[in-house]
Amino acid sequence: MKQLTLRWHGHACFALTCDGYTVVFDPYEDNYVPGLSPLDVAGDLVLCSHGHGDHNAAGLVKAGKGGENPFRITKLDTYHDPEQGRLRGENTIHVLQAGDLRLAHFGDIGCPLTPAQAAELQGLDVALIPVGGFYTIGPQEAKELMDTIRPKIVIPMHYRKGEVGLPAVGPVEDFLALVGDYVYYPGDTITINAGTEPQVAVLTYQG
Repeated sequence: MKQLTLRWHGHACFALTCDGYTVVFDPYEDNYVPGLSPLDVAGDLVLCSHGHGDHNAAGLVKAGKGGENPFRITKLDTYHDPEQGRLRGENTIHVLQAGDLRLAHFGDIGCPLTPAQAAELQGLDVALIPVGGFYTIGPQEAKELMDTIRPKIVIPMHYRKGEVGLPAVGPVEDFLALVGDYVYYPGDTITINAGTEPQVAVLTYQG
């Protein structure tokens, strides 16, 4: 049975490890996001949802240990804004599957899913969804996305927490108020397997 270890490095950057192989999503440039320390993360593969500096600093990710990639990767093309990319360009959702476990990183999605995309994203074990608004979907749209695709576990990202985060985006509490039930984790890491309970999981950035 596969097991996923997911560590949040702040903003939209996560390191996902399975069978000793690590994928890093959306690493940010140093000093780009207020309150975030320079990245210190290693990975065997880097996936960036788009080319903006708070998501595309692949060169800052240290080389991993190597090994065989256990993930099957699917890419879904979306937009960074509700005007088909006219404001901020395109965005890629990355869907990774290892064994029976499926995880999707939604990047800076700023538009509704197409019906075909919504169908393909049904049954996710984990969805990493931006909730801060302004540059991405906001709390209400994130809640609607969650209700549409019904993932087992939702982890919010791309929000402001106190002085940490982009000034224009909203706090995570605006999303959590719509969700009702959620779990705060004291650390930045969650382990996921077939027995993990359904939840909205709020990880804590450790710096």
